[in-house]
Amino acid sequence: MNFRQIKSWQWALLVIALLVALDWAIRRPDARTRELNDIIATQASQKLKDYPYQFQVLRVEGGTAVMSTPRNFDSPAFRMLGVLYPEINVKDANNPAFIAVERLLGQVQDEAKDIVLAQPGITDVRWELDKGWLRRQGLEVPDR
Repeated sequence: MNFRQIKSWQWALLVIALLVALDWAIRRPDARTRELNDIIATQASQKLKDYPYQFQVLRVEGGTAVMSTPRNFDSPAFRMLGVLYPEINVKDANNPAFIAVERLLGQVQDEAKDIVLAQPGITDVRWELDKGWLRRQGLEVPDR
């Protein structure tokens, strides 16, 4: 088969496959990032392992590990907790069930951070909003 016999849809499939491969190569974590994520997975408590959001190291910049989080000032915890725990009234800040799941979120996020900070060469953690996860949960994502 020569190039002239390839149909346009076959070219389109080839281009899509190449773009997917390129995207994977660009997003693929480096060895240090993969190592830190493996350490989180192996050293995590059962509470962290069972948590519905998995905190991950996205990249390492010098001594700073950039980690994913489902919350920040632009996307407060009550929004994502409302998705994870739809039976809880997350709009009532005094609701004991909401306080409990908010506290649990803080505990597991701190545990993931502490595991990473305990690794040689890591002196700081910076959190980055996990916009992809929020979108997959059907939550609106801030533009900035």
